Amino acid sequence: MMLWILLAFLTAAVAAALLIPLLRGNAIAAGEGHASGHAGDIEVYRDQLKEIERDREQGLIEAEQAEYARAEVGRRLLAAAALKDGEVQAGSTRRKHGLATAIVTILPPAIGLCLYIMLGSPGLPDQPLEARLAAPGNDIALLVTKAERHLAENPSDGAGWDLLGPIYMRMQRPGDAELAYRNAIRLIGPSAARLTGLGEALMTLSDGVITEDARTSFEAALKLEPDDTRARFYVALGLEQAGKAPEALAAFEDIAKNSPADAPWMPLLSQHIAKNGGAPLAAAAPENGSGAGRAPGGPSQEDVAAAENLSQGDRQQMIRGMVDSLAARLKEEPNNLDGWLRLVRSYAVLGEKDKAGEALNQGLVQFSADANGKSQLLALAGEVGLTAQVQNPAEGAKQ
Repeated sequence: MMLWILLAFLTAAVAAALLIPLLRGNAIAAGEGHASGHAGDIEVYRDQLKEIERDREQGLIEAEQAEYARAEVGRRLLAAAALKDGEVQAGSTRRKHGLATAIVTILPPAIGLCLYIMLGSPGLPDQPLEARLAAPGNDIALLVTKAERHLAENPSDGAGWDLLGPIYMRMQRPGDAELAYRNAIRLIGPSAARLTGLGEALMTLSDGVITEDARTSFEAALKLEPDDTRARFYVALGLEQAGKAPEALAAFEDIAKNSPADAPWMPLLSQHIAKNGGAPLAAAAPENGSGAGRAPGGPSQEDVAAAENLSQGDRQQMIRGMVDSLAARLKEEPNNLDGWLRLVRSYAVLGEKDKAGEALNQGLVQFSADANGKSQLLALAGEVGLTAQVQNPAEGAKQ
């Protein structure tokens, strides 16, 4: 509370410092105008004109001399009147400018104070950063800040860097994640998880493209742990992006062969196998036998058969209805990775890039703690030409 009182006092002091010279200048200008005004000169010149007329009538001066004298006095009279009018106009302008400056100086602080009293919380106690860092609770932003302070003082703590790497990725800070993974690998040695995490950070920085550095990290991870599905998938994706369809197909098929039939990444593998010229994997039938051949959020075999008999316009409308139905279902049941993948791809196929990007970001938020789900979404983003723009959740944290 003392901080806000101090800020209010400083605001008032600044406003006064701006206003006092303006008011003083207006007062001085007004005083000068009154003291040195030309109203007296005008009256003197008018009296002189009257005296010239009397002298001419009494024969004291000739008519020609009287005309010359009247002309000279009239000239001086006009000049004095012009100076008086200019002085009045200048004073009016100064008053208007002073009023406008006063409004601009006083009004914003007054409005801000009223809004703070109405919408703010002036009764809350001060919350300095040090006190909040001492008891961060579940505030991820404060926990990360505390860890960053620790690492700034102890940069050789490899375990601390290793801990921050995945957190940075969940916070959509791939540049910081790359630094954390590199420091962890340098200080405590490489591991499959660290190398794969580094590769994911590099891939995210390149908008889903498997760069040479990322590919090297994934291949190094496979040397340490040959069965790492994530690293194997990214290596296969790198082959696909490099245009090596036969090698990519063999790599994807090998992953599918060594994966459980109900693995969550099977639909994604099926898409990439089909993309590289292979036969799509058979969809697993549900336990109750209904909806055979239908993946979550996708059309059934009956839907496909019905669509073949429709006109082009009706077929497009049917597809649109399916996509809208899938989007509505994901709002009610968002924990459906395959549904998000299908929704992103559907919007991309329909040419609605904005909706595809929005669905991608919503899926990344939903699976931010699921490295595998996030990897599949990012891989799909690279495939369809999207860029993830998820807001850092720590940005909205109250400071």
